[in-house]
Amino acid sequence: MLDLIREIGQTLRNNRLRTSLTGLAVAWGIFMLIVLLGAARGVINAFKANDDASANNTIMLWGGRTTMPYGGYKEGRFIQMKDSDREPLLQQNEAVAQVAATASVDTVTISTIKDYISGGFEAVYPRELEVQQIPLTEGRFINDRDIEECRRSMVLNIRNARQLFGDAESYVGRTVKCFGLAWTVVGVYDHNWRTSSYTPYTTYKLITGNNEDVEQLTVTVQGLKTETDGLEAENDIRATMGRLHSFNPADESAIWTWNRFTQAVANNAATGYLNLAVWIIGIFTLLSGIVGVSNIMFVSVRERTHEIGIRRAIGAKPRSILLQVVAESVAITTLFGYIGVVLGMAVLQVVDMLFGSSREFQNPTVDISIAVQVTAALIIAGSLAGLFPALKAIKVKPVEALRDE
Repeated sequence: MLDLIREIGQTLRNNRLRTSLTGLAVAWGIFMLIVLLGAARGVINAFKANDDASANNTIMLWGGRTTMPYGGYKEGRFIQMKDSDREPLLQQNEAVAQVAATASVDTVTISTIKDYISGGFEAVYPRELEVQQIPLTEGRFINDRDIEECRRSMVLNIRNARQLFGDAESYVGRTVKCFGLAWTVVGVYDHNWRTSSYTPYTTYKLITGNNEDVEQLTVTVQGLKTETDGLEAENDIRATMGRLHSFNPADESAIWTWNRFTQAVANNAATGYLNLAVWIIGIFTLLSGIVGVSNIMFVSVRERTHEIGIRRAIGAKPRSILLQVVAESVAITTLFGYIGVVLGMAVLQVVDMLFGSSREFQNPTVDISIAVQVTAALIIAGSLAGLFPALKAIKVKPVEALRDE
């Protein structure tokens, strides 16, 4: 093995210019592959970060206005969803695991002695924490006991908490006023654009005279695998709502829906196609360098015909000739390929520092799995580049090779 390594090194040193020019094409191909993979990863990471703003196993419903007459009712009727819709949705649809309601009050202020904020609050169930992926920084979110006991609990955005109380080590346990009542701050969260305050839904119903009107129903689905499953579950939910509120289930304007499950399935397929396209483009770019390596190995075999003849004459086996040529090809491809990998990763690090925190492009770097895949691609490409010249080399007849000048 050491003799083979020394022989490969000697061959590369004797043909520095030719080896360097050939290797440059390989390095460029790998460089482009790494940069393309990193750029695709940056787009996919940003896509997933935005996609994960809500749970992917949910279907959200909002009341709309009918566009078809149905059951004696004319078109143009507004569908007001109710908290009482939750139980039928849960009982009449096997795919439904949970149903949460959301209502909001925008006409009151939340205040302390120091300051106040306008905009009211959103009345929610505990499931909202998972659905909206609310990142808590202190305390807790609305829980089941808040719902059961109709507690006056409130979760604040960190910026609103600072405005109401000023800078402090902790805001949990402090009191704010809303609706003329005292509310206890039980948690604080931080989010780039979400600023809502959250309270228990049952408390909202109690202080608004048992008002069951809701603005949004969030249905958590289970047991779904394909996009078709998601569409069927959505149609079943729409049919249930149609029976409850007397509208045609085919009237898409009566209830507005956002099917997060089918969207997630479609998004995953799209990211898979993007990765595949990047690999195809990168591999074809790399092939230009591999063709160059193969041509150089053909030239090398032609120049060393006499040497190969001597080795065959003194008993060298065809397998050893084959191994040497293929090993030289793999050495050239791997050496310059890793130069391309290092340069590509350096460029991606610079791009990450400049643009890696934007919402459209996040962390455009490659991980160890990509490095392993690129290494495998280099070895396979180098082997293929040297295979055909090696097959030509082992076909050289010793007598003819010894006469070659």
